Amino acid sequence: MNSTLFIGIIIGLIILLFIVGAPVKPMKYIGKATIRLGIGVLLLFFLNVFGGAVGLHIPINLFTVLVSGFLGVFGVGSLAAIHLFIL
Repeated sequence: MNSTLFIGIIIGLIILLFIVGAPVKPMKYIGKATIRLGIGVLLLFFLNVFGGAVGLHIPINLFTVLVSGFLGVFGVGSLAAIHLFIL
């Protein structure tokens, strides 16, 4: 598929959503989930930066981002505990 055609389709869908209007409730949940996942990535990043001094490294992948994003600080703490005590 040509990249110009792909970009045109995406822009067309965005314009269609602006005209018709996006469903509010699903977009609200998608927005909240995206923000939580972004916070999870940031928490893991800072854990890796500051935990590097003590040899703590949690890989940033889909599973760890989901755990840290939806459980927050407790999720990051549990991932660190699993890494230190089990692995």
